[in-house]
Amino acid sequence: MKIKSFARHVVSAITVFCTVSFSAQAQSFIRDAEIEAILRDFTNPVLEAANLRPDDVNIFIINDPTLNAFVARGQNIHLHTGLIMASETPGQLIGVIAHETGHIEGGHNIRRQRDLEIASRPAFVSIGLGLLAIAAGAPDAGAALIASSQQFGYLNFASHTRPQEASADQAALRYMQATGRSPRGLLEFFENFRDIQFSNNAERYRYFYTHPLASDRIESLRQGAERSGLMDLEDDPEEVYQLEMMKAKLFGFIMAPVYVQREYPPLDTSVPARYARAISAFQSHSLATALSLTDELIEEFPENPYFYELKGQILFENGRFEESVEPNRRSLELAGRVPLLMVNLARSLSAMQTEENLAEAEELLSLATALEAGNAFAWHELAIVLERQGRRPEANLATAEQAFHYGDCDRARSFAARASEDLEPNTPTGIRASDITRICTITAQSRSRR
Repeated sequence: MKIKSFARHVVSAITVFCTVSFSAQAQSFIRDAEIEAILRDFTNPVLEAANLRPDDVNIFIINDPTLNAFVARGQNIHLHTGLIMASETPGQLIGVIAHETGHIEGGHNIRRQRDLEIASRPAFVSIGLGLLAIAAGAPDAGAALIASSQQFGYLNFASHTRPQEASADQAALRYMQATGRSPRGLLEFFENFRDIQFSNNAERYRYFYTHPLASDRIESLRQGAERSGLMDLEDDPEEVYQLEMMKAKLFGFIMAPVYVQREYPPLDTSVPARYARAISAFQSHSLATALSLTDELIEEFPENPYFYELKGQILFENGRFEESVEPNRRSLELAGRVPLLMVNLARSLSAMQTEENLAEAEELLSLATALEAGNAFAWHELAIVLERQGRRPEANLATAEQAFHYGDCDRARSFAARASEDLEPNTPTGIRASDITRICTITAQSRSRR
């Protein structure tokens, strides 16, 4: 599992209601081949039911304990780890994904930005009155007015978005019915958290700031779910297992060992529990325990690529590079052409720095970046391999690609310019270096004119 953190400019509903300026918030995105594969299994049938091409829709996992999911910047579904871990059944998680898919099909994302702007107006008025009251010598009254701005903003936003939410609900019901899946999970999810939006714990459940619930909306959802005739369908046992494995993996990597032991005590001999304990042992630097537990899982499930992936990661991150090659290679063989697993094997090979291993690592990373051009981490590793081979201009270009896909245009332009100095201008690499330089120069000029 890879977690990458970077700052990006975002405005949440809460920020709009409480401030008058943009703020940079650190976001950590998780990349994990196993979790992404499971989420694809859950999501693709829903997308197809909505007449969307699965390849056109991206799924992003955000390392955040709050319960949230949203669509942003086109056809991009974002899921917080808190949402995944709070889902009690696969039907609940798939129901939320279906609801977000309804927002994509309905084109709600563009309209929602306008709703946020309209909803913020009463909040700004309340903030202005509060500042005037403070200036007039009534600090308590002013503070109360400013504090109330969030609630004003929320209520106004809710009034504008309820039709979109109801529409997404009905779309989700349609997708669930088209895929022969019970809509019970979606209804359960909303009923479990219907009162949270107005409670003191609302910040933990920020989903309901942008997805306001109402009793009539839930009742309409219930009626539609009951008419579907699918309410009594049980969840697929394989999907139940997949959800439990996702939750165990997230728990093991994210939570402190004391919480892992509490959630997955030693007496729990289920596969998810042993998986979580193996990951937790790795995270707490208990190498012998981590390897022992992982080897037990591999012996019991020799065709599971992700148990080999875990073993490879344990060995690699403990400096045992040569030993990490075999499990990483086996993981890739079992899973197929998965870019993240290609990067794992390439890192192990690159660390040994022999000519043969560097050549194979370059081949793997070139394929990984071809399959997934936006994988900034793969570009970073390719830059290292090329540098170790003494190919500085190509390494500079790979670093430019890494920065470009991270959104750091200044750094991308700098390295692309260095690469251009030594690359043949009419070759694919030379043209790409020029393209990055040109794109980032235009971006910088546009930014300076604002």
